Amino acid sequence: MRSLVTKSILFLAVAAGATAELRAQYNWDVGLHLGGANYLGEMGGKEQTRRDFIWDMKLSQTRWAVGPFARYKINRQLSVNTGLLYMRIQGADALSTNPQRVGRNLNFRNDMFELYLRPEFTIFQDNDIGGRGRYRTDFRLFVYAGAAVYYHNPKGQINRVGDFYDLRPLTTELVEYSQWGFAVPAGMGFHITKKRRHRFGFDFGWRTTFTDYLDDVSTEYQDPALMPDGVGGLADQLADQSLYVLDLDLNTPGVQQNPDLPSHYQYGWEPNDSDGKLNKRGDPSHNDSYLTMTFTYSYVLRGQSNFYRQRYSWVRGKKRIGRKSRAKF
Repeated sequence: MRSLVTKSILFLAVAAGATAELRAQYNWDVGLHLGGANYLGEMGGKEQTRRDFIWDMKLSQTRWAVGPFARYKINRQLSVNTGLLYMRIQGADALSTNPQRVGRNLNFRNDMFELYLRPEFTIFQDNDIGGRGRYRTDFRLFVYAGAAVYYHNPKGQINRVGDFYDLRPLTTELVEYSQWGFAVPAGMGFHITKKRRHRFGFDFGWRTTFTDYLDDVSTEYQDPALMPDGVGGLADQLADQSLYVLDLDLNTPGVQQNPDLPSHYQYGWEPNDSDGKLNKRGDPSHNDSYLTMTFTYSYVLRGQSNFYRQRYSWVRGKKRIGRKSRAKF
């Protein structure tokens, strides 16, 4: 009896170990993000001044976000996800209803590459959607916060017409900033797994950055004489585009034909300003940020560890081969 109990316990222990290894076969999945990207910065919004989070975004300026990822499940509550995203963010003052921004009349677009690494924490999971006892479809809801490195290159047009020009080398605010940056991605998502192999999901992520130059706008208008190509050059034309919408009356200096917009004296370089202050071009007290909203698809990989192959190959019906020894007579 004792021998039978011992064998039963041993069998259950081996079976539990084998089951754990079988589960480990499905720890990896690889897939693709496909969706949109937007940003929060100096451009956008409605009639009000700057507002945080999504309230200042223009949905019409949403552009693509796409890229591969790989995820490893450590246990039921924790996974690690890493991926590479290619996205575009953009904005234009002309689309705002805030008179101050419309009068400024700046625009940009920025193609970005982001490499991220993030842990994902499961907050809800249902291993058998519908409760049919077949465990073919499961659901997982998770949150995450991690780290990301990105490369960006803002470009702009003159009055939103014609060619796009690289803004960073023109130093429109006489500031040299890096094309590389660090961001903190945080968000949430879910996925549904069909037959343990096909995984469909949705991901929403917000990136906090440490720069205010994703849109090339941050501080004040600067003296165009100090810009790379001087007064009237390309940098000067891109830095101050207010004259295109203020519509100044050339016959009467100082008078603008668009009275619905702020005075043209609020924009551009004014070397003889009586108070000695430069005109405001951006808001350096808040850094830019961006977000992605993507649908995801991934394929769950099946694999086996060396430990499983060495210790539990007999579970699959393979004959174990014992150690060879010499016969003794």
